[in-house]
Amino acid sequence: MQYRILSKHMPPVSVLGFGCMRFYRQDGSLDLMDKDKPVDEKLAHRLMDRALDLGVNYYDTAYIYLGGMSESILGRNFQGAKRQKAFLATKLPVWKATEHKDYMVFLDEQLKRLQTDYIDYYLVHSLTGESWQKAMELDILSFLDQIKASGKVRSIGFSFHDLYRSFEPILYAWDWDFCQLQLNYLDTEYQAGLKGMYKAHEKGMGIVSMEPLLGGKLATKLPQKALDTFKLAKSDWSPAEWALRWVWNFPEIAILLSGMNSMEQVEENCQVASSAQASSLSNHEMSVIQQVRAIFDERIQIHCAACAYCMPCPYGVAIPLVFSLMNEAHRFDDPSSLIRYYQSLSPEIKAENCVSCGECLEKCPHQLNIPELMVKVNEYFTLKNK
Repeated sequence: MQYRILSKHMPPVSVLGFGCMRFYRQDGSLDLMDKDKPVDEKLAHRLMDRALDLGVNYYDTAYIYLGGMSESILGRNFQGAKRQKAFLATKLPVWKATEHKDYMVFLDEQLKRLQTDYIDYYLVHSLTGESWQKAMELDILSFLDQIKASGKVRSIGFSFHDLYRSFEPILYAWDWDFCQLQLNYLDTEYQAGLKGMYKAHEKGMGIVSMEPLLGGKLATKLPQKALDTFKLAKSDWSPAEWALRWVWNFPEIAILLSGMNSMEQVEENCQVASSAQASSLSNHEMSVIQQVRAIFDERIQIHCAACAYCMPCPYGVAIPLVFSLMNEAHRFDDPSSLIRYYQSLSPEIKAENCVSCGECLEKCPHQLNIPELMVKVNEYFTLKNK
């Protein structure tokens, strides 16, 4: 296992982190949020213990993962000597707070769930421009100062889930130790993207990469043309290994999170983590990844930059969101998960709620005919629902 520095105040972390959101339930499902389905905890403990034996020392969870059960599962596993070998990372559900004192209530509950006196890495969870504004109104900065001084947490960061324009105000608002960003070879400009990674590194922060495999799709759902391109270039690397090596190629990335739920995934990911050096991909290997990215780009239906200049829609349609779901449903050979997600959305934000008022047309810098595209999106997802 290789190790890098995530926080200047802390020892090195394994370049592979264990994401604890995707454990199987006892009924064999992979439901991420249901609080009533029991988790196969024996399997979860075996997977975490094997990863620990192979050198993984960073275990990432959150208050809401697995319907609120994930933190307790880690707490029951990491006791005694194992607790001393592992760094536990969890996240503050900032959107749930209605007053300042709620922050400490959540933290104290998390410490009890994890059965520990301190949390190694604590993140303000899933920040957007809107949630950060609310947090600032509730004086979150004084809370961060307080918990860092108290010793209840050892290193503090945030995870980010919004457009880049919301990233820098958060980045420069406090003396963060690290941040967590979505990064993979397809999502180089998504949310904070590589630009955000470089900005955070410039500020002296460690960086955690989440979704390096896009929830497993970059391992198992690639178009055949992309699979053939990878195989011709290096037949002994799986699609997952290509994706993991791309992330680890950046020396700015301290740790990559993988939601491993089988022993095979633990073994493969740890094996790759032991050999994937920073700046080690050749020019040819990087060009292969660019070719695969181009194959995915060919499948994009709507060339929306997600700049959100078209928002807000006077009728409530979440224009960038529905366009991105349309594109994602076409990029991979198995669009079923995206279709199910779209169908679960509130009707008022779907394409069906567009009345073709045209207010968005003059706002789009790419001159997309948004009303016409909304008809296309609605027809596609309506047809798939039949």
